[in-house]
Amino acid sequence: MAQDDARHRSYPQADQAAPSLADRPRIAALDALRGFDMFWIVGGRELVLAAAGFAWASPPAWIEHQLEHAAWEGFTAWDLIMPLFLFVVGAAMPFSFSRRIEQGQTKAGLYLKIVRRTIILFILGMVVQGNLLAFDLSTLHLFSNTLQAIAVGYLVAGFVILNAGIRGQVLLTLFLLVGYWLLLMFVPFDGHGAGTLEPNANLALAVDTFVLGRFRDGTTYTWILSSMTFTATVMLGVFSGHILRAKASEWKKLIRLVVLGLACLAGGWAWAEWGGFPIIKHIWTSSMTLWAAGWSYLLLALFYLVIDIAGFRRWAFPFIVIGMNAITIYVTYVGRFIPFRNISESLVGGAARHLGSNAGALVVETTSVLLVWLLLYHLYRQKIFLRI
Repeated sequence: MAQDDARHRSYPQADQAAPSLADRPRIAALDALRGFDMFWIVGGRELVLAAAGFAWASPPAWIEHQLEHAAWEGFTAWDLIMPLFLFVVGAAMPFSFSRRIEQGQTKAGLYLKIVRRTIILFILGMVVQGNLLAFDLSTLHLFSNTLQAIAVGYLVAGFVILNAGIRGQVLLTLFLLVGYWLLLMFVPFDGHGAGTLEPNANLALAVDTFVLGRFRDGTTYTWILSSMTFTATVMLGVFSGHILRAKASEWKKLIRLVVLGLACLAGGWAWAEWGGFPIIKHIWTSSMTLWAAGWSYLLLALFYLVIDIAGFRRWAFPFIVIGMNAITIYVTYVGRFIPFRNISESLVGGAARHLGSNAGALVVETTSVLLVWLLLYHLYRQKIFLRI
């Protein structure tokens, strides 16, 4: 009994009515949504564009627009990929932390795991997009990748989950969102007035330039100060994990996800339209954080409804296979350790050229995505899941 009490004390945010590890089925929607997100990164975008070009002779403008990043202000479907990745990482944290605590792991052990995972993710981010393996200081970027944004958010969220209840977690998230807004809108910098939000003139970029110097990636994306809202995105995902983990009916969980999603969309829109803090993914504004979280909640609700409540799982199996080794394939594909598209060209490029440009492109892109999936399916069948 004393051991059980200690475990509850070491995880203060856990819903005391949450079912035990043995009684909790795995939420398939989380794996599927993670895989759905990764599908677009590992060739899904190119496959859809090729399919659209085959169906309509050339991809419709609205599809092309949604599969490109907004130039500065605004938001497209393609802009959701990175925030959704961070959101799903947060959604899984209450499950993984509670599982480890129920297995007897101490809080000190969890701290070590959080720090270890943070360091590994940060290094992998440098490998994938920071040119670390080139061993050339002139091309090295210290902070420039999605995995590093996840690392920062995971580090802060992990320590908060272990030491604060739900109210404390909510207050921290609000503090990060409001604090970031106050900094960007009310602090002047480098001769620019407070509230300047231009691609090459904003406080977040000024901080990156000052801290990272020549090791900055040279884009209009920002990282150091934006870590405040990276963390907020992870925390908003954590709240969805609390909802799914709670001892409540499936329909109540679904309603809560939908309500939170709509509330975040409304809050993000209002902050941008009435609060003067536009939706800008490049600097991860607070309005963008809420807007992206709103769509993430609604996507999770849809996947949860179809897969876990209605029981329609077969269609999601390809995404689940991807989602079970998401970081592995992210590093492999984005880091170009395996040139899947080049291999596809070698295998079917000759035949594709005889089919015409549109049909040929569809064959090449389909084969490339299939190669990615077959590799992941092999790992899945062998029960090889590379964890950090």
